[in-house]
Amino acid sequence: MFLISFFAGLVGFGLSSSANAQVKREKSSAKSPSKGSKSIKKEAKMKTEIATLAGGCFWGVEELLRQLKGVKRTEVGYTGGHTLSPTYEDVKKGNTGHAEAIEVEFDPAIVSYEEILKYFFRLHDPTTLNRQGNDIGTQYRSSIFYHSPEQQALALKIKNEIDKSGKWKKPLSTEIVAATPFYPAETYHQDYLQKNPGGYTCHYLRD
Repeated sequence: MFLISFFAGLVGFGLSSSANAQVKREKSSAKSPSKGSKSIKKEAKMKTEIATLAGGCFWGVEELLRQLKGVKRTEVGYTGGHTLSPTYEDVKKGNTGHAEAIEVEFDPAIVSYEEILKYFFRLHDPTTLNRQGNDIGTQYRSSIFYHSPEQQALALKIKNEIDKSGKWKKPLSTEIVAATPFYPAETYHQDYLQKNPGGYTCHYLRD
């Protein structure tokens, strides 16, 4: 009889310990979310998109675009041409097919692609073919390089609306083409007007 009571006590103790351990694990799990969930939330918060635009000398275009709320990063470079890994010395001759362009990373929750395009059409003259101010050549053309069918549709829509608005006396020369490899420009070109306040630019916002 004593042995039966003794073994029953051991079994009961084992079950009680197991139950307590399970409760502790559940409480610990509830207090400490997994690293995976934190990572997912962080990715959701930091979701950004890319816009690639060309509107003349990239110094001035970058400086104005970076001021737009929702823009997270800008980088100047060369795109739309046929030469691999072009340098500024190559592009400025006008025979590589590249345009001086700006890659813009933005948060669509703050500023939409459509708003960026409307802003882009304000900061340069889109009616001068292969020219912006005193800068002449195909590398200074007005271009929108789309990254998706949605961006293409919006670019065509906005260009058409502005063309019909009568804001410009001449038709818009802005080309809308699929994005091609983007080659970052040399370091001294990046953030140029931040490093050289009062430096050359022919860009300004038009009302």
